[in-house]
Amino acid sequence: MTEKNFRTLYRPFGPSIGQASIPEDLTNKINNYIDELIKDKEKAKKQNVGKILAGNVSQEFDLDPEFAMKCGWVEFLSKECSYWIKQSTGKKMTKFNLIGSWVVRQFQNEYNPLHYHGGHVSGVGYLKVPKSLGGTFQEDKKNNNNGQIHLVHGSRQFLSDAIFKIKPKVGNFYFFPNYLLHTVYPFYSENEERRSISFNAKIDEDIYDVYK
Repeated sequence: MTEKNFRTLYRPFGPSIGQASIPEDLTNKINNYIDELIKDKEKAKKQNVGKILAGNVSQEFDLDPEFAMKCGWVEFLSKECSYWIKQSTGKKMTKFNLIGSWVVRQFQNEYNPLHYHGGHVSGVGYLKVPKSLGGTFQEDKKNNNNGQIHLVHGSRQFLSDAIFKIKPKVGNFYFFPNYLLHTVYPFYSENEERRSISFNAKIDEDIYDVYK
């Protein structure tokens, strides 16, 4: 189901997944912020939250809340999340409380194990993607999962897929419920960075709590 502004709604299994496009100027602002943060080793050390996150990656930086607000990141998340919720449930979202947002710097051989998030809603988007994610060890393989994120729900059954595969592309952002399991596979490309950005947030309790 495709809408204006490159918005797409996917329903590969139970929960829906919303896709939106991060504006190019916003992508540049966040990339510049991270590039400057990397240069400031003391500040980078303070904002590196890798110890409390799932990834086995080089660096995971907490996005400063003030910067996230000023650059328009919070506005983007709130607006596009609201659209996704409306399309998925028919309900109007009135609350968007950002718990946190962070940037993941992933390099060759690094990965993110199967995990889920906190809050009510989460998502991931891409700020930098290697020119090549590398090939498979067996040349005749039909599927190359290098550098992909896989969203997992339930098990493979008749008329029901269990895995939704996403190949990263700069500017693409995906929204999904916090409980949706997901994993990121390693890639094989020296000296290239796969840079993603994620978030956790809470929305209206009466929309999230379907059992209330």
